[in-house]
Amino acid sequence: MTTGTSRRWLLLAVVSAGLLLITLDNSILYAALPTLVEDLGATSSEGLWIINAYPVVMAGLLLGSGTLGDRVGHRRMFLIGLVVFGAASLVAAFSPTPEALIGSRAFLAVGAAAMMPATLALIRVTFEDERERNVAIAVWGTMAVVGSALGPIISGILLQHFWWGSVFIINVPVVVIALVATLALAPPNDPDPSKHWDLVSSLLALVALVGLVMAIKETAKTGPALAVIAAAVLAATVGGWAFARRQRQLPHPLLEFAIFRNRAFLWGVLAAGFALFAISGVQLVTTQRFQLVEGFTPLRAGFLVAAVALGAFPTAMLGGAVLHRVGLLPLITGGLALGAGGTVLVLLNFATSMPLLVTGLIVTGAGLGAAMSVASSAIMGNVPARRAGMASSVEEVSYEFGGLIAVALLGSLLTAVYSATVDLPAGVPERARDSLDSALALAGEGAGADTALITAASEAFDGAYFAVMTVVAAALAVGTLVTGLLLRRHGPGSALSGPAHH
Repeated sequence: MTTGTSRRWLLLAVVSAGLLLITLDNSILYAALPTLVEDLGATSSEGLWIINAYPVVMAGLLLGSGTLGDRVGHRRMFLIGLVVFGAASLVAAFSPTPEALIGSRAFLAVGAAAMMPATLALIRVTFEDERERNVAIAVWGTMAVVGSALGPIISGILLQHFWWGSVFIINVPVVVIALVATLALAPPNDPDPSKHWDLVSSLLALVALVGLVMAIKETAKTGPALAVIAAAVLAATVGGWAFARRQRQLPHPLLEFAIFRNRAFLWGVLAAGFALFAISGVQLVTTQRFQLVEGFTPLRAGFLVAAVALGAFPTAMLGGAVLHRVGLLPLITGGLALGAGGTVLVLLNFATSMPLLVTGLIVTGAGLGAAMSVASSAIMGNVPARRAGMASSVEEVSYEFGGLIAVALLGSLLTAVYSATVDLPAGVPERARDSLDSALALAGEGAGADTALITAASEAFDGAYFAVMTVVAAALAVGTLVTGLLLRRHGPGSALSGPAHH
């Protein structure tokens, strides 16, 4: 192996470590959420915002950070992102209140948004051979899956021995190592001063996303405030419209909508979003259900949902290796279909058979792993190198948007169905209806009818879990249908049809 080849693959390891950090922080709080809510005295809504502040801000900034990376250089953006991410991790670890933690999670997202497009753009400009690049992007995509699945395990291990802030402290040594390695291995910074970065566009995207999440969360609450919903919908609509209008007017937009005319590119974006929606939703509600209803420790719940990664790892690697032979359709559409089947297996057996539940999680991961790794190749292989930053930003927005909607929609749906269906025993305070956490806390305080309360609350939560998993399976079925229609003419020879022409 030549020195140049060695440096390419070592650089891949470094940027994959950066991506691992980013995706870990998307999921590391899933298993830690009950502990966080208890220790910080957070409400169920604040708990969801602690998770969602990160993907909301990241998704809002990603398009701008990709173009900014094209302008100032992706190596420099990656280094800046690492520094911000490390500093924000320290701030998050010692947050004294839910509000402070929400703010520090938003700060973390700024560092992640700077890093994430740079990881994929550096791969795009470093690996010039198409087959090597497909394998490299498959490794990158695998890290996204593995990082997402490892988050609950790592948080479970840390919470057994340390306080909740340790789930953020763990980022710091990885940041230091990645900084040193990037300085040694990354190609020289290659800025393009002709590219223009538009902060206003990033802020408009952020307004649209925050409005959308607030509308979803408020709608799912018991006794929602119509004024808040109306204001949130208005913000999402106006922000989205203004963003799209501004892109059409700018000589150098953050997003050129013409790139979506390439069907393979569009399919890759949709597949990435559907896959992350499913993975995030399954992990979030499964870790909650088995801790709160079955009494699992955070570590045991984390190992349970790691079955998704166990299924995803081999298919994600294999997908990138065989893409040029089999084409997009069987890997993307087939992967989403397999994921839907695995999800159905989970929802039918979660309360009755642990072996079938684990099998369902593995099958879900196997399908989504194949779809995600090839989605990356479809996106990056269908744009010219000069749009590598924009394309990587679009892909990562699709990932973050999928996870964001999963937490906002499915987390809120879980709470809404529980609140609407729980049959509280006589004499139990109404606040037991707010969440299963509240019901268990009241039972622990001896609020009356303890056993009956726990039974009623657990049954209602199981019904909510079933409803959420049904929505996940339906979303994957829709994804299967949509991508199948888009890719029906893409055979093995047209797996990557080349850069889109505009």
